[in-house]
Amino acid sequence: MPRGTQVINGTEYVFDTDPKWNAEKKYGTHKRTYIGKMVDGVFVPNKRYLLQCALKEAQKKNPGPVPVTACSRLFCGTTMLFDKIGEKLGITNDLKACFPESWKHILSIAYFLIMEDRNPLSRFPHWAAHHKHPLGKSIPSQRSSELFGSIQEDAKQHFFRLQAKRRMETEYLAYDTTSISSYSTMIKQVRYGKNKDHEQLPQINLALLYGESSHLPVYYRKLPGNINDVSTVKRLLADLEFLSFDKVKLVMDRGFYSEENINELFRQHYKFLIAAKKSLRLVRSVLDEVRESMKSRSCYHSDFKINYYSRRVDWDYTETKKRSGIVEKSYRRLYVHVYYNDQKALDDRQAFNALLDTLESELRSGRRNPDHEKLYHTYYDIAETPVRGITLTPKQDAIDHVEKDYGYFALMSNDIKDPIEALILYRCKDLIEKAFGNLKERLNMRRTSVSSEENLEGKLFVQFVALIYLSYINKIMSEQGLYRNYTLNELLDELDIIECFEQPGHSAAVGEMTKKQKDLYAAFGVAIPS
Repeated sequence: MPRGTQVINGTEYVFDTDPKWNAEKKYGTHKRTYIGKMVDGVFVPNKRYLLQCALKEAQKKNPGPVPVTACSRLFCGTTMLFDKIGEKLGITNDLKACFPESWKHILSIAYFLIMEDRNPLSRFPHWAAHHKHPLGKSIPSQRSSELFGSIQEDAKQHFFRLQAKRRMETEYLAYDTTSISSYSTMIKQVRYGKNKDHEQLPQINLALLYGESSHLPVYYRKLPGNINDVSTVKRLLADLEFLSFDKVKLVMDRGFYSEENINELFRQHYKFLIAAKKSLRLVRSVLDEVRESMKSRSCYHSDFKINYYSRRVDWDYTETKKRSGIVEKSYRRLYVHVYYNDQKALDDRQAFNALLDTLESELRSGRRNPDHEKLYHTYYDIAETPVRGITLTPKQDAIDHVEKDYGYFALMSNDIKDPIEALILYRCKDLIEKAFGNLKERLNMRRTSVSSEENLEGKLFVQFVALIYLSYINKIMSEQGLYRNYTLNELLDELDIIECFEQPGHSAAVGEMTKKQKDLYAAFGVAIPS
């Protein structure tokens, strides 16, 4: 690979250049990768280059499959299922294309994370000694750190593009964020913020795109811990454009709503379904008009036990032209779907009364919560005298104003006309919450303790790869009714006892299988190992 230098702000940097010919556009491109700098005429490599060199050296010492020289017995039933899933979803081929030197390492660690259920990576050598897996050898802790540090951003983005092209033509993508607590003080984006697990620790945030029909994750991005949801949408749309994601359709909760975000979605011609606050002018105008009439039988859906109403409205669209700065105004079609549910109304009322009980208790005990000061004065007239002490008089008008909206909620879409179709699609967004749960619990991401940015980025990517496999397994188990007879652990354990025998001079042979094990492979639509 050709090498060169470039002086930037007085410092001479060293780079490798990778020339490529674009056959479609008929011109050549040169990609630079900076590997260090020159100091007093001596080359000083950067950390990432050193990690890549160490990984390549380890691969040279152990170049891959070698002829079997000793007899062995390894468990293979579950990892062979993973192999077939990887081929079916194109994960294996896409990793080979993006990480030609480390794809086996990535897959083996991903397999370990799924099967070992929250065990630390220090247990990988023990697991590898008893299981057949893509790499076929152990990865000590130091080597796994080097692997994580060697995973480059451009290769990750290429993997996202390849996977998205396989399964993103028509489905909606659920978008949400979660918080990951961290003990590390060395990671720049670790900040105190709104922790969604209610932990008193600094955090990073993770944004995830998840397919509503494929039930598979598509893309993720790491965010600073103090970033709120609404400010992430603009960056998401820029990423989707960069990744060449076509025909994007997004499902989001109301935390991502802002006029600017809706205008940007319209500008880029993206379809969307988003939950809306009842206080929004568009929603309020519809809700105030039909609040009582939509409780009629004609607006009731028996399957969902819910009342519904829908109306097409005009969105006041504005766009500022980049070159001229001129603000253009027009209208865009939007559907507002309003729903009412008796059980939700009861739950809302109970939650609100519990809040009022808490406020009254704090006021009467004198242990006022600074975060509740605004609420005290919103819902109570507070009087205090030396003789009678504190007297609380509820502000019934304020309480009635809140209670009139109990049981109602709203969705907005520029694509889905039917309110029940919109409701079904929005409820599928719960899948992304399950994906976050799998990341944090089974794939051991609830708290991160890695000590460098590079290692965190690499570990997140390997966990994301593992999440694709885990999501697919959950999807098939749900579709095939396997959860009636198995938990996830029970299914993996049922297959894991299948053995593979290797002998010098002979091909590997798979041991005997029960009918139950063969039926499990058939349920996943993969060939029975032989």
